Amino acid sequence: MAFSVIIPARYASTRLPGKPLLAIAGKPMIQHVYERACASEAERVVIATDDQRIADAAIAFGAEVCLTSSEHPSGTDRLQQVVSLQGLDAEAIVVNVQGDEPLIPPSLINQVAGNLAAEPLASIATLSEPIDDLETLLNPNAVKVVSDQRGRALYFSRAPMPWPRDAFALSPKQMPLTGDYQRHIGIYAYRVKLLNDFVTWPACALEQSECLEQLRALWNGAYIHVAPADEPLPAGVDTQQDLDRIRALLVAG
Repeated sequence: MAFSVIIPARYASTRLPGKPLLAIAGKPMIQHVYERACASEAERVVIATDDQRIADAAIAFGAEVCLTSSEHPSGTDRLQQVVSLQGLDAEAIVVNVQGDEPLIPPSLINQVAGNLAAEPLASIATLSEPIDDLETLLNPNAVKVVSDQRGRALYFSRAPMPWPRDAFALSPKQMPLTGDYQRHIGIYAYRVKLLNDFVTWPACALEQSECLEQLRALWNGAYIHVAPADEPLPAGVDTQQDLDRIRALLVAG
């Protein structure tokens, strides 16, 4: 199974400016992500950034870097520029690993790439994990996904789904005891052709309503494969509290 990993990294961040370069256990965060990706079965790992400071830091620890435009409206557009610059074949598989996930298990990178390789009709593969508490089910920041019996995504939403009508009618403040509730994990494997198509599609109404890019792919008929993650994906870094927690974990470890 041949695949590449692309790690988009932006310097600008509302909550943590310069996030990819923040130090964790003596290394910039982006280096931890890069080393995790290199521990996967990927043939190539590339850091994609529009910031020279990130590029310089990445080159210093030996990473391959692709400088991209600062005008991209989304991370998917940034990925497409990288695969275009690299001249990758339309059927080549690339895995998008977020630059703020320094604890990502390499096994999940392999899993999502392998799932896409095993589904020739799919153009995207992604992962999910069970939801077992009401707070997460109701949290709009936790994206939910429903799929069919073959693992083909039917819809992604910030709303609780499937809606537990009867259970909530009886106990609206209790987590339903039955039903398969899945939280989407934001790791994706793409075929290059999908990325090339994606940047030509206008944002659809569903995407604009939910603020979820993957709905643009569904709207245009793309087959998105979803499977339960083989192991938990530790939370990434979004806030100072997240950063402090991961610093403590890596220093202790």
